[in-house]
Amino acid sequence: MSYHNPYTPPRKSATFDDYTLAEIRRAAATGIYDIRGAGTKRKVPHFDDLLFLGASISRYPLEGYREKCDTTVVLGSRFAKKPITLKTPITIAGMSFGALSGNAKEALGRGATIAGTSTTTGDGGMTDEERGHSQTLVYQYLPSRYGMNPKDLRRADAIEVVVGQGAKPGGGGMLLGQKISDRVANMRNLPKGIDQRSACRHPDWTGPDDLEIKIMELREITDWEKPIYVKVGGARPYYDTALAVKAGADVVVLDGMQGGTAATQDVFIENVGMPTLACIRPAVQALQDLGMHRKVQLIISGGIRSGADVAKALALGADAVAIGTAALVAIGDNDPRWEEEYQKLGSTAGAYDDWHEGQDPAGITTQDPELAKRLDPVAAGRRLANYLKVMTLEAQTIARACGKNHLHNLEPEDLVALTIEASAMAQVPLAGTNWIPGKGGF
Repeated sequence: MSYHNPYTPPRKSATFDDYTLAEIRRAAATGIYDIRGAGTKRKVPHFDDLLFLGASISRYPLEGYREKCDTTVVLGSRFAKKPITLKTPITIAGMSFGALSGNAKEALGRGATIAGTSTTTGDGGMTDEERGHSQTLVYQYLPSRYGMNPKDLRRADAIEVVVGQGAKPGGGGMLLGQKISDRVANMRNLPKGIDQRSACRHPDWTGPDDLEIKIMELREITDWEKPIYVKVGGARPYYDTALAVKAGADVVVLDGMQGGTAATQDVFIENVGMPTLACIRPAVQALQDLGMHRKVQLIISGGIRSGADVAKALALGADAVAIGTAALVAIGDNDPRWEEEYQKLGSTAGAYDDWHEGQDPAGITTQDPELAKRLDPVAAGRRLANYLKVMTLEAQTIARACGKNHLHNLEPEDLVALTIEASAMAQVPLAGTNWIPGKGGF
């Protein structure tokens, strides 16, 4: 005879929680895996687990109203004849026309231009509107080669060879048929309304030696003018950074698993890759071991949200950061003003991630012309510029408090960690000690 203790409430499993049970039932009912956009939703060690040590007696702070803190960054000075100079080290990551509406791409270009920084094309080619409204435009060269042509390579200000992405290192992109409009299909030279899956690797190389050949080809096509970036997903950051440098990259872009994507398998987003915080120090170590730190620039992306995140990434050794999801939020993504429509789609503001379906009420991740009209690219561009300005000012405020007259003068010595995991990943002491896991101290 069973007995139920009335004083003990029902207990659910931590392993088989409500979300896991729902996913099992969904898979059993449909026979297909779940696809979504955005980045990982699990909690992983991040920049919030680090704190700055402001100046007091042992360090001399800078006076914000009288003493300058520089924010400029030069990218591509290793080999390119025309390296690019940005007013802020916060850049806009690659997001394609196709994944995003034309108005969204225009807004990103407008906002980046006002702020004095760069934006990036993404898979699917370069639109005239994007080029026209982006003072500094980085052209992504992806495994799919969708929309790639020598003319646009020469129209760009820099070229980013995409090897991997933080949300799906080792995997290719997806753009489902409902977002393949006539224009998107024409730009990608593929049928309208048919799912498009990008390859997971470039078709014309099998290793680092082939990457070196490809970089040389791109330099010759562009007369050695354009900086060449190599973008990798956060998986083996030390070796990937070292090999990118040896292949001739001017800039390495490193994307952690908090980085978003337009669409891929949920199981990929949540279970492949490494946290952004765990990627930075190995990449910096590779650059230092090769004598290339600050000579080959390092751009970090994946979960950057505030000026504090920017300052922490730079203190750990990065030269710049890239934002994607945060930029979309700034121009209107997941805005509560559309809550009623998010509810109709089975979601809510702040959680909507079915970008692949093309029904975005905010008009950002859609090719529906009526939805796209909802986004005013001029007003959205101003919002993005405001956000970039605030982030830059926040990073300056922190740098001055640490006594630094340039954001690049921030260093690991300015940081402590709140958790053992963050201490180990960032290689900075646990707060209140001089102990770094694996390195001794007390």
